Amino acid sequence: MKFTDFTEGASDSLRNAGAFAGDLLHPKIRLGVTGLSRSGKTVFITSLVHNLLNDGRLPFFEPWAQGRVRQVYLEPQPNDELPRFNYEEHLDALNSNPPRWPESTKRVSQLRLTIEYDSTSVIKRFLGHSRLSIDILDYPGEWLLDLPLLNKSYETWSKETLANARSELRKPLAEKWLQFTNNCDAQDAQDEQLAIQASKLFKNYLEKCRDDEFALSTIPPGRFLIPGDWEGSPALTFAPLKLPLSQSPKPNSLWSMMARRFQSYQSLIAKPFFRDHFVHLDRQIVLVDALQALNGGPQAVQDLEHVLTEILGCFRTGRHSWLSRLWSKKIERILFAATKADHLHHSSHDRLEAVLEKLMEHALRRARLQGTDVKSLVLSAVRATSEATALEFDPPKSCVIGIPVAGERIGGKKFDGTENIAVFPGDLPGNPEKALTDGFSRPEQDEELYRFIRFRPPDRSSVDGNTFQSIPHIRLDRALQYLLGDRLK
Repeated sequence: MKFTDFTEGASDSLRNAGAFAGDLLHPKIRLGVTGLSRSGKTVFITSLVHNLLNDGRLPFFEPWAQGRVRQVYLEPQPNDELPRFNYEEHLDALNSNPPRWPESTKRVSQLRLTIEYDSTSVIKRFLGHSRLSIDILDYPGEWLLDLPLLNKSYETWSKETLANARSELRKPLAEKWLQFTNNCDAQDAQDEQLAIQASKLFKNYLEKCRDDEFALSTIPPGRFLIPGDWEGSPALTFAPLKLPLSQSPKPNSLWSMMARRFQSYQSLIAKPFFRDHFVHLDRQIVLVDALQALNGGPQAVQDLEHVLTEILGCFRTGRHSWLSRLWSKKIERILFAATKADHLHHSSHDRLEAVLEKLMEHALRRARLQGTDVKSLVLSAVRATSEATALEFDPPKSCVIGIPVAGERIGGKKFDGTENIAVFPGDLPGNPEKALTDGFSRPEQDEELYRFIRFRPPDRSSVDGNTFQSIPHIRLDRALQYLLGDRLK
């Protein structure tokens, strides 16, 4: 499906031409930040901004390392129609006593950050220091999965969703909803209470899929679990139904009611998001919680692989010429980043990156053939652990040290969020294919003991015991270099 089928191509071209002219006077770059729930979007943006504002350690961010950055500052929200990303509130959460993780992304928000710098160009330096504004757009990755819905009928979506729910792993999670659907006659008269009941059961099924125990990536509609401002509206109160092949839906039936609401979801919710926000991005980072999927097992990994392929297929990609930039927007660079690298010893970071590459092998190859600059990276926007070696084992084990989030368990022990412990997280196999099928290499006698757990944020004293001015991280500077470095020359 082409974006121009639903983005009102002519008006888009005029908007892009106006934006291009404005960028000549005040250069801007529009950076999209997305990922599925709990992948770390809010934390990534907060850490990125804080490190740039507070002289963070960014040795691989070239303009920073070369001393060419003069100053960095936040500007007032440029878009009156979008909520501002609440950087200050999220930073307060990380700095609280005890520190806590910020609230997750639940809607679209924006933040403008401006960098004044000395250019590497002699001509530009003669004219004075340069300036680049970065408009950061934060949005839930689940909403991207709605793009394929725009080219589907309610009947097609219902068949696909019901078939998916009957798969081996999902069927027990969907039991109550499937039972309701089997007992429901789609030809019965439309009924608001039946629609509400069906919608609640369907959403409960999606929530169970997302539970840590299964770590399945959710299926569209993406707003069902992250509704934003549409929560409780009829456009989010529907569910798949089955209709016998020999029948045609009656005009005022439950089926017709659900189909109408599905179409409202497409036209009122999904389409405007892509038209108004998504198609105007220049750069994009997609955060991926690959560790959670590896913990969930092979089916969770396969599910994530499918979702990442779908997400990459959503982007309007390809190289820009100066003329194409005038009339249409394309995402010039896409970074897929496996997050929470601090939950693994650094010796497994390259292996985790290889796993991410393998997960997206076919999709990445296709994107690169289209001329899109795509890269994968392993990072941790906030480093919550330090590293140590447990010498009492033979051979010694590489461990991470941190404070588990309250409620986390290892073996039979439940943590209260205050105890600092050393954990052997397991080793990823050197072969990424083996990692995708087998997950972590753990001793057979106590597999639960080595299960990946969540750590709380670090205190204001760093993981190395020294007070930090900026937030400690892993490879955030490499992400900045890829996403912004070429625009700060």
